[in-house]
Amino acid sequence: MSEKKNSMVMQAGILAAAGMISRIIGLLYVSPVQGIIGTVGIGYYSSAYTYYAIILLISSYSIPSAISKVIAQKLSLREYRNAHRIFLCSLYYVLGVGLFASLLLFFGAGLFVEESAVPVLRVFAPTVFIYGVLGVLRGYFQAHRSMVQTSVSQILEQFVNAAVSIGAAYGFIVLAMGSSQVPEDPALQTRRAVYGAMGSALGTGAGVLAALLFMAGVYALNRELIQRRIRQDRMSRPESYREISRTILQVVLPFILSTAAYNLSASLNNKIYMEITIGLRGVSETQAHAGYGIFNGEASKISNIPIALSSAMASAVIPTISQLAARGDRRGAHAKVQEAVKTIMLLSIPSAAGLLVLAEPITAVLFPWEKDLATASRLLMALALSVVFYALSTLSNSILQGMGKVNTPIVHALIALAVQTGVLVPLLLYTDLGVYALVAASTVYSGVMCLLNQLAVRRCLRYRQELKTTYGIPALASLFMGGVAWAVYQALYLLAGSRLIALVPAIGIGAAVYFVLLILFRGVTEEELESMPKGRLLVRLARKCRLLH
Repeated sequence: MSEKKNSMVMQAGILAAAGMISRIIGLLYVSPVQGIIGTVGIGYYSSAYTYYAIILLISSYSIPSAISKVIAQKLSLREYRNAHRIFLCSLYYVLGVGLFASLLLFFGAGLFVEESAVPVLRVFAPTVFIYGVLGVLRGYFQAHRSMVQTSVSQILEQFVNAAVSIGAAYGFIVLAMGSSQVPEDPALQTRRAVYGAMGSALGTGAGVLAALLFMAGVYALNRELIQRRIRQDRMSRPESYREISRTILQVVLPFILSTAAYNLSASLNNKIYMEITIGLRGVSETQAHAGYGIFNGEASKISNIPIALSSAMASAVIPTISQLAARGDRRGAHAKVQEAVKTIMLLSIPSAAGLLVLAEPITAVLFPWEKDLATASRLLMALALSVVFYALSTLSNSILQGMGKVNTPIVHALIALAVQTGVLVPLLLYTDLGVYALVAASTVYSGVMCLLNQLAVRRCLRYRQELKTTYGIPALASLFMGGVAWAVYQALYLLAGSRLIALVPAIGIGAAVYFVLLILFRGVTEEELESMPKGRLLVRLARKCRLLH
């Protein structure tokens, strides 16, 4: 494979495309699921999912990144035998930890969520066990700097998730209630919402299982090549499984703690919001879950789409930085970090601007059944700034981990959690912001993480990120882009009367304006443009438009 094809940005682009497709699929199926189970059902699902996610984070979620780091270091030294031993040892690790975590989630569900949501959380429990094995397989191929397998498995996972979630949600409601109609009795409405949420939760497990079967098939197809490389390995001294287990624990545990602490924000916010809103402010359980369903099930899901870009770059940067660190190539690591940060900012800043100015039509198109469209769109607008913060902090987390500073993000996450909690509690207690307080807390958390991580990366690599073309020019181009996109949407909506017909051209024209201005303002060089996915096509397009000479 050529260096061009194997570049970090190219591999990140493949994974980012898959991540965005997966999240778009996720958004598209949320709308029919919500139409089936209602906003309250989404609230129960979101509440259970929050705690499923944190158990998954602690047990298995960071496995792909951790394993890719350890294996990538061995591959850079051509120690293929030891790399495969790490893979096998990691499988044993996740089988044990995943089983324990699944049992804890199933039998201890009442410790995490209110009684009504316990059945939903129990449906999630087996997925934790399955995901651990899937994570090891994904990490193994990511260590080889090949993101195609993970990308395909992510898309497959979401397709199956969507199909099963819709079908099972409807099926569970009909089996439990006798029909899909919404009853008038509030108690029966709650029962209906819970069973619908259980069906939707089943889709998550079905999607992960489908992805696992696919990755297992890919490994089986490559097994002969893997074994041949192991037999030809004359470079490495075989490490004992005890040594490997110690290495895995030394790397995996900090990754787990870092990832868990970084993502604990949502779970903690959910707990604080429910306790104060229901317990102290006297808001009904149904109303509280409905508000949280709009925030977490709609606005946050949309804002997470552009964050998929940073997640993909983070996955791609860990094995690359780890290999450079293993060879002691600090200058090479510096260049890769510079490239990764600039690429993420070139994409996340205009994404945030687009969400800000087009929040209402985007929410209306993706969630046509949402009755409280004003609240959903305002929440999305308020979350726009956090998109940039989360993108940069997610990437800088992985940079620090790749450089071996695995404990630093843990400390930063704990500091950010303390700060955001200090903001959230008084806002919920002494103001009427309600669910908007969650937006403020998320923005504060991501901003603090972003600042602390960037300072740590600067100290670690002894460099400063270039500001003009990384932040300034993308922000200026995004300002013009946002204005054009908003004007185009308003004009077309006035003429056509359809949000979808007005939204699609507005996004396309806005993206074209941003692309043109980015080049005219000299925010990106021809070489940088060419290194991106479909870079040669972009360069040819720019030359045809006489933007490049």
